[in-house]
Amino acid sequence: MSWLYSLAAWLLVVSLLFGVVRIAIGPSEADRMVTAQLFGTTGVAILLLLAYSVQSRPIIDVALVLAVLAVIAIVAFVRRVRQPLRSELPTDE
Repeated sequence: MSWLYSLAAWLLVVSLLFGVVRIAIGPSEADRMVTAQLFGTTGVAILLLLAYSVQSRPIIDVALVLAVLAVIAIVAFVRRVRQPLRSELPTDE
């Protein structure tokens, strides 16, 4: 069963390589942020597969921390995008 975990982890690494290409050619910040979320989610999945493969509980804790950091990153991005730029604010003139 360990070989199955390894195969799944390698397939996830390949998907990360496609994500790197997407970051390089992404036309907008939103595309790049979605790819960054892909990195976080895929990183968590790879760590969980590794944890079950080598029977190590501390790796699960690392995966959970990475998942929380991914959520914080997306919240920060959404807050930044939703705030209007000062030049876009209406003026009284």
